[in-house]
Order: sequence, then structure tokens, then C-alpha cells
Amino acid sequence: MNKIEKIAVLPNLTKKGAYAVTLDVIKRLHKLGIEIFMPDANKKDFPHDDIVFMDDTDSLCEASDMVLTVGGDGTIIHAAFHASFFNKPLLGINTGRLGFAAELEPDELDMLCRLSSGDYTIEKRMMLKIRHSGEKGIVEFRAMNDAVISRGSLSRLIDIEVSLAADKGYICSYRADGLIISTPTGSSAYSLAAGGPVVEPTMKCILMTPVCSHSLFARPVVFSHHSELSVTALCDDDTEVFLTIDGSRTITVKPTDTITVSTADTETEFIKLKDRTFYKVLNDKFTEKGRHP
Repeated sequence: MNKIEKIAVLPNLTKKGAYAVTLDVIKRLHKLGIEIFMPDANKKDFPHDDIVFMDDTDSLCEASDMVLTVGGDGTIIHAAFHASFFNKPLLGINTGRLGFAAELEPDELDMLCRLSSGDYTIEKRMMLKIRHSGEKGIVEFRAMNDAVISRGSLSRLIDIEVSLAADKGYICSYRADGLIISTPTGSSAYSLAAGGPVVEPTMKCILMTPVCSHSLFARPVVFSHHSELSVTALCDDDTEVFLTIDGSRTITVKPTDTITVSTADTETEFIKLKDRTFYKVLNDKFTEKGRHP
């Protein structure tokens, strides 16, 4: 692979230990002769003359060869949204709890030297394109993990109907707390907690998992990545329904609104430094990390 010469470093300093890890990362990258870019918001925390600070994430991604995050899975997901626009690969260093999408733990920073030698591989993962059509027009989102349709604070079920888009036919209906539509990467997140299947993240498919469905026969469904799903959600007048993208962006959904989900044109690229299978990661994260609060 190409040698990495410029890296955008995006730390989440609210995570315990993230500041010390970021300092260590900066020191190591400078020794490797790698140019570092960081957000302006971090200038006061890392007042180094040899760091280039920029005012927005898109500019950082465009200027760099790759993006490196220090934090948890949420930090990686946020960075992926920007990095995928510019086809820049992503490397996560975990200072969160599970850090399922992260490649390195804080005690594995010696492996960063492989970036400057080109001794790494790239793993591509699909993303979702979500279109919300409502009274204010059409709004489009992209998700690395999932899109979730869910009820508000009142304990009332919502009626969700799923069809193939462009009038290709009715699929099913759920009376449930919600519905998760996820990528293979997202199969190990909320979808897994709701009883969905674990899918190898390099696969291309769309997963649909109901949340607490009031039915004896409600099961998760796996669709081809060529599928385009159309979802509507009906509820009582005093029950709110929300669409949440990757756990961070939320909009209100009306009964007349339509949500369309398909495979996005862009992909998330992850840098792999270790020779380990997805199943090894799965076992390590959910056994060792899962034992500790």
C-alpha cells in the first residue's frame, strides 16, 4: 500500500485517557516524519507549532492521506461520515468501552510505524443511503451503522410497514417499538442487542431487525445490497415517531412520511494493521471487555 505522509487526527477528549493517548500518537507520528492535521478546537489542548490546524472536518479529510481517531465507536462513526466523502481510509484507536470498530488499543501504538512503511491493508465496508420524504421535502443521510425508526417516550407500539421501493411490492408489517435497518458493520451494534444476526462487515447486504415486535413470528430479514426499502410508520396522534441515523442525528417522522433505505454510493475504508479475523475481534470484544463495567 501507499506510504502515509499526512494524517488527520480527530480525538474525543471526553473519553478517559484520550488526551494522554493522543499526545503519545502525536509524538510517534512526528518521529515517523508524518505531517499532522487537527481541528481548530484542539489547538489549546495541543499547542504544537508542527501541527496544522483547520476549522472544519471536511478540510482535514481532504488535506490528509488518512483519518485517525482516538475515542470510542461513536468517534469513528462521526469521522467515517466525513472521510468517506473524500475516499480517505480510517484508523481508530480505542479509548472507549468496546471500541468494536477500532483497530488498535492504547498499548498497541507501536504498530503505527506500519503506516509510514505502507505495511497495511484496506478493508471496505458498505454504507446506507437514507432518504426521508416529508412535508418539508426530501432530506438525505448516510449511515455507517444503522437507521432506526422508533417510538417516543409514550409506551405505545407503532405500526411499521415495509415494501420494496418503486412499487415493487409489499414485504411485511410490524407492530413494535421500532425497526432497525443496518449495514453488516452495524450488525454488531444495536441490531445485535435486538436479536439480529451477526454479519461479517465486509459483506454487502441490508439487515432489518424489529425491536420488541408484538408478534410470535417477527424475525430479522437480510436483503441483497441491491434492494431499496420503503418504510412508513403509523401511530396514534399523541405518539411521536423518530428516525435516528447512527445514533446521533434524529428527525421526527409523520404518518404521511416515507423513509427509503438503499446502499450508498460511498464506502467506509478501514486501515487494517493486524492479521486477525472478524470472529476473533468479536470474541475478544464481547468476552474480555464485556466482563468489565
